[in-house]
Amino acid sequence: MSGFVTQFGESFVGTGVNAAHINTVLGAKGGPVETAWATALAHPSQGHTPFVAVLRPGLPVKPFTLFVNKATISGDRHAEMTWGAAQAGVAKGVADAVAESIVESHAADEVLLIAAVWVDPRADDAQLVYANNARATLAALHAGQRGLPRIEDVLSARAAPFNAFFRPLE
Repeated sequence: MSGFVTQFGESFVGTGVNAAHINTVLGAKGGPVETAWATALAHPSQGHTPFVAVLRPGLPVKPFTLFVNKATISGDRHAEMTWGAAQAGVAKGVADAVAESIVESHAADEVLLIAAVWVDPRADDAQLVYANNARATLAALHAGQRGLPRIEDVLSARAAPFNAFFRPLE
């Protein structure tokens, strides 16, 4: 797909242990995203096993999506939340992005997606993990398509940065 510009997206949805934090990289096959995609798939590390996201067994989502867990799998329940609920949510979010033309359906076979996904090891509600990951994936892809964040938003937030794990005292 000549001329496709790689899109980067980020989204954080929800609160507490069932929140979803997604980073996306959407790029054309034949380019650097394909190299990164294939390399990550072929080189798993302990606790981090990238895999192709599926809507159901034998039906991968399109564009082909590599699910990369950002948190080391820390037990059976965390594995279920990551590879079950979060993975299903990511697949739904990608399919929703195609249905809403955030990712054009005619391009779905010509691009690849990497989704880096945070699932808190303490997550305890599979339905909420699923829903938050679906919404976060859709939002990250939407942000990538629109080139968000705007530089004005970045500059206006620089005086008071914070995240789910830290807020500076001022």
